[in-house]
Amino acid sequence: MRVLLFTGKGGVGKTTTAAATALRCADAGLRTIVLSTDPAHSLADAFDVDLGDHPVEVVPGLFGQQLDTQARMEDAWVEIQAWLLEVFEWAGVAAIEAEELSVIPGLDEIFSLSDIKTYADSGEWDVVVVDCAPTAETLRLLSLPEVLRWYMDRVFPMSRRINKVVSPILGRVAGLPTPGDEVFGSASRFYDRLDGVRELLCDTDRTSVRLVVNPEKLVVAEARRTHTYLSLFGYRVDAVVANRLLPDAVEDPWFREWKARHAEHLAAIEDGFTPLPVLRAELAPTELVGVEALRDFGAGLYGDTDPAAVLHRGEPVEVVRKGTGFELVLELPFAERDELELGRRDDELLIRVGGYRRAMLLPDSLRRRPVGAASLRDGRLRVTFAGPAGETAPTGSASSDGSSAREARR
Repeated sequence: MRVLLFTGKGGVGKTTTAAATALRCADAGLRTIVLSTDPAHSLADAFDVDLGDHPVEVVPGLFGQQLDTQARMEDAWVEIQAWLLEVFEWAGVAAIEAEELSVIPGLDEIFSLSDIKTYADSGEWDVVVVDCAPTAETLRLLSLPEVLRWYMDRVFPMSRRINKVVSPILGRVAGLPTPGDEVFGSASRFYDRLDGVRELLCDTDRTSVRLVVNPEKLVVAEARRTHTYLSLFGYRVDAVVANRLLPDAVEDPWFREWKARHAEHLAAIEDGFTPLPVLRAELAPTELVGVEALRDFGAGLYGDTDPAAVLHRGEPVEVVRKGTGFELVLELPFAERDELELGRRDDELLIRVGGYRRAMLLPDSLRRRPVGAASLRDGRLRVTFAGPAGETAPTGSASSDGSSAREARR
């Protein structure tokens, strides 16, 4: 079973590429579903069919769905939202404003993750293709399981204990509506829906991210940053799609400079993203709308390549023996030293790259060892953990939740 996530800067052709990939998988006899998690859905427009919140057959073997994440959120958020409404009304916020404030922006995106896992675990599908939102939203979406895991493991139990002591006092003294067990229970069920999502998305045998770019300087620069941040959180990028390249048949002098720039940017893409394969797609002469147009696009993009295959192998995080200690190696392509910060807190390695921060739970074999040194070379962060000789290396490569890759797949 494979999960393929397509992301990139808005307008680069993510939806077209995702739809064409799903169609090519279905034509190869694979049971395929393609989902859109972009709030501004355009998947239905690409296929030129009506799609809704439930799977709709596009062609034999291929189903499409545009997730109504707002409806899912309202179902799971109802107890928490009711309590927040009481709090806002107690604070004097008008009813309509309280209704809006009680829904946290971006929260609805979380529920698309639970749908991906549900389909992946159902046994009904061979391939789940995800047309993700533009880059920034995708990064926030994929970092949520890590953030929620940290919150639920550390803050949630403490908040619940404190609530039992403080809430009765606040309720009597200030009249402030306080959360009851049903609110905390709802929060727990909310988190449970995401249980196992991160393990699925970071399982490099099952899930791959594919970056879609156009031969433009700003687009390529954003894709480089995206690759870095995805690697930080343990997601594997297995290919780059260079879309809308000017075909060789275009010889008009007006396009001469444009073609030269395309060639320059394409060379930068191929050099910069090595060893990732770069799939090429030429600028189409007409709009890519409808099954047949997408089928032709997919054929040109993949050729003889199996679209559902893992196109590049390599673990985002590895733990290897180094002398009497171990070395944790984290792929951070394109990361710069001046944007990298490292720290250690108990059994966590704290990593910040640019505006993104990760608290990586260390494997048991590393938690008892002090950090000896760290370096960033050739797009790889290497952190050395000192220790006595005679201990065995952690089995496999470290997964995103700190366990070994073998343990994560159990």
